[in-house]
Amino acid sequence: MDLYEYQARDLFEAHGVPVLAGIVAQTPEEAKAAAEQIGGVVVVKAQVKVGGRGKAGGVKLAKTADEAYEHAKAILGMDIKGHTVHRVMIAQGADIAEEYYFSILLDRANRDYLAMCSKEGGVEIEQLAEERPEALARVNFDPNTGIDAGKAAEIAEQAGFSADEVPALAEVFQQLWTAFSQEDATLVEVNPLVKTGEGTIIALDGKVTVDENADFRQPGHAELVDEQAEDPLEAKAKANDLNYVKLDGEVGIIGNGAGLVMSTLDVVAYAGEAHNGVKPANFLDIGGGASAEVMANGLDVILGDDQVKSVFVNVFGGITACDAVANGIVKALEILGEAATKPLVVRLDGNSVEEGRRILREADHPLVTLATSMDEGADKAAELANK
Repeated sequence: MDLYEYQARDLFEAHGVPVLAGIVAQTPEEAKAAAEQIGGVVVVKAQVKVGGRGKAGGVKLAKTADEAYEHAKAILGMDIKGHTVHRVMIAQGADIAEEYYFSILLDRANRDYLAMCSKEGGVEIEQLAEERPEALARVNFDPNTGIDAGKAAEIAEQAGFSADEVPALAEVFQQLWTAFSQEDATLVEVNPLVKTGEGTIIALDGKVTVDENADFRQPGHAELVDEQAEDPLEAKAKANDLNYVKLDGEVGIIGNGAGLVMSTLDVVAYAGEAHNGVKPANFLDIGGGASAEVMANGLDVILGDDQVKSVFVNVFGGITACDAVANGIVKALEILGEAATKPLVVRLDGNSVEEGRRILREADHPLVTLATSMDEGADKAAELANK
């Protein structure tokens, strides 16, 4: 789960990372009151989970509380790359002498963590990494040891900081590692990390991604979920304990097992090339228990996607046999009733496959088409979606 900037700021503060004052506002009046409370120059910053806020006009400097009011009035409700601004953060102005970049992320390829640091912050880091890779230090480290004083100093030195600059930076790097590790994050990024005119190091803008797989030991993370911005289909799936990810396509996918579902996405995408380029509309893994209720919940989520034109149910019977899956599909369609309006292509294989196919044939539901193979099912689902 990606956090808003104000949430990252609060998380940093909780772990001792130096930050400036920041107050969230949802109305221009709240923004004015926040500016008055902080005092002096403030920055009105749109809170959206996407970059490019400044270029879109979502970050404005305000010298007075009245200016903060006017900027908030203009920014609230703004659309930034498809994200509507529902709140702004009124941030204390900073006396910036220098801007740096620092991040910690999970490096899946190397099965460890990666720290990146540059003396050139406040810029597009992807562009810097491509055009001037030598300006970006990359230091891999063992998650078991983390960033201690020695590793923090190594990172700063590789980024080209002088011996006088290293101690203050190394301290902040260690604090950011503490935030990363204790919050089960997969990304902590500060851009810019600034040095003020007085020489203080401050995390001015933070980006944090936390691992939802660790929610069981991070109960406080539930408060970070923004239900207003959450995709309604993904929220419904989550409420029903379904592993669902919405994609931009026309063929709804239901399968049992993440590997099978991923393979199904590939096969449908390939088959769609022959049918006007239709694509998979989602990832939905119902797991091993394909009961009527689970199947009904899955179909309900997928059929609620206006982009979906057909559904491909691809199940391999293992612990849950195909006859149980077939009965689940039949009962799910009964439960959904008139809400089920889009054609379903069903491919069953594995344990009790013949009995499962017999059940579906005898049910003879007008929306259901049986397929004997994954390729055949994907092709038929793509064809129906194209119609």
